Amino acid sequence: MAITPQQFEQIQTRLGQSKRAARPVFDSSVRPASKHQIIIGIDPSLRGTGYGVIQLAKPYPRTLAQGTISCPAGWELSRCLVKITHTLRDVVAKHKPTVCAVEGLFFAQNLQTALIMGEARGAALVAVAEAGLEIFEISPRKVKQSIVGYGAAQKLAVAKMVQRMLHLTELPDPDAADALALALAHAQDTNRFGLGGSKKL
Repeated sequence: MAITPQQFEQIQTRLGQSKRAARPVFDSSVRPASKHQIIIGIDPSLRGTGYGVIQLAKPYPRTLAQGTISCPAGWELSRCLVKITHTLRDVVAKHKPTVCAVEGLFFAQNLQTALIMGEARGAALVAVAEAGLEIFEISPRKVKQSIVGYGAAQKLAVAKMVQRMLHLTELPDPDAADALALALAHAQDTNRFGLGGSKKL
């Protein structure tokens, strides 16, 4: 079937408009942007709950807050739980994270230890849940894999890698380092190259 020169030009124009420039596979502009820019990580423990707040930024995430909520051995359980909740409530109110990454439950041979850890975790979750944050749990092994590249890495290795990734001048305390690692692992998990190890609570 013959076409006129005018019809041929129209076809060429349509074909030219439909072309799209190819982008490299690892071009950051094609990655889905995370809707969460400020992330809090929490490593719950009755005597030393670690927390860390990071803000996603370029060229590397910025640390907004980090620390350990310490409760002396002489404090009764209820007093520790109140301190955990109130401290995290203040941290959330000040830095306004929109998502929380908390350490997943682990196997404990001692039932009493497991119960106490669960209570500390519950006190921490109350503080972030009442603020309306999305909450995800990540297993310790997945965090270590994400940060160090080895699921059985030691705490010191995790802390050193966290210090390097966040360009911290000093090595963070172990509990705070674990919390910052949780926040970083969640940030990595939200892009398409993440390990997919988080579970929404």
